[in-house]
Amino acid sequence: MKAIINATIVMRDHLIPNGTIIIDGDKILKYGKAKNVSIPDGAEIIDAKDNYVGPGLIDIHTHAADNMWIFEEPEKTSAYLLKHGVTGVLPALYNNLNKDAYIKAVDDILKARDNGKFKNFAGFYMEGPYLSPNFGCERDKNVWKDAIVKEEYIDIVHRVKDTAKVWCFAPEREGTMEFVQNVLEVIPDITFAVAHSEATPEQVERFIPYGLRIATHHTNATGTIEHYSECRGVCVDEAVNYNREIYAELISDKMGIHVVPYMQRLVRRVKGDDRVILISDQFVCDGPIPEGFEEATDIHFDNAGEIAGSGLTLDIACRNFMVHTGCSIVDAFRFASYNPAQATKLKKVGYIEEGNYADLIIVDDKFNVIKTIIKGE
Repeated sequence: MKAIINATIVMRDHLIPNGTIIIDGDKILKYGKAKNVSIPDGAEIIDAKDNYVGPGLIDIHTHAADNMWIFEEPEKTSAYLLKHGVTGVLPALYNNLNKDAYIKAVDDILKARDNGKFKNFAGFYMEGPYLSPNFGCERDKNVWKDAIVKEEYIDIVHRVKDTAKVWCFAPEREGTMEFVQNVLEVIPDITFAVAHSEATPEQVERFIPYGLRIATHHTNATGTIEHYSECRGVCVDEAVNYNREIYAELISDKMGIHVVPYMQRLVRRVKGDDRVILISDQFVCDGPIPEGFEEATDIHFDNAGEIAGSGLTLDIACRNFMVHTGCSIVDAFRFASYNPAQATKLKKVGYIEEGNYADLIIVDDKFNVIKTIIKGE
């Protein structure tokens, strides 16, 4: 048994000051105001010292951590993310991997999980392979630009049938409907995401009945809004904003490069607090920082000067989002824990409740992580 005392407990929509949380094994046994929660004899005491205790963060979209690819260094990246409060991570596999590399990446990560060296693995985020060849960093390394062919992707689908949580695609690509239907036959509970796309709103909406529920890094790597001269058109972004069913992922870096702060505030207002998901989308890339972006220390650039993901961890993204939008710490936990869990159908995580897994973090008011607890440890 463990007891977290002197905690300001972060619930889904409020705080419980002077709170206590009792952990029994890997689950939350009881929580509430200290006067209402008895501490079992012999329980290990963890003093939160009046800091915030909330659910562990869930990063549903990141390729890397500490500038290392997750599929190359699953043990090291897992440990690094745990230090930053990420108790659930969906490693993102990108279209710079060919078929054999996709399968090897999956096998290596699952081996680390099975050996107990990737405790915060929560499933795969398949960012590809069939995205628009006109978007995304390192476009020259996209090995899936040609026609969508079942014989080329079906082995990957079967390899992740028990572990893939999100699958991304560009709706405008010819053959996408057959691809989506084939994925659903193997993984009926998958959540789809629109990503790296030039699709029209109508093309996006066509896939909502099939489970399209997420917009990958919303407003990044999406179509133009040109229509007529001096007339604004619509693209993927407007489809995401308009359709209530779709969660909007946001990369909130320090300078607001991926998504300018005003847009972050606008998306939050339009989508509502139950449809915003913070992600890190960390990538491995060491291109030079372009002139004028010297303070952009938490994003990466490729050699062409294009944004190449971030150097963020989700705790820092929460801090940035609080600065850019004025959201509360309760809101930040919702965007980085509860909403990601809901969007990807993860069970017993993402919020504090009796019987849920004891995936908890202690943070200060600046969202600096003091302690991470995963499955009670």
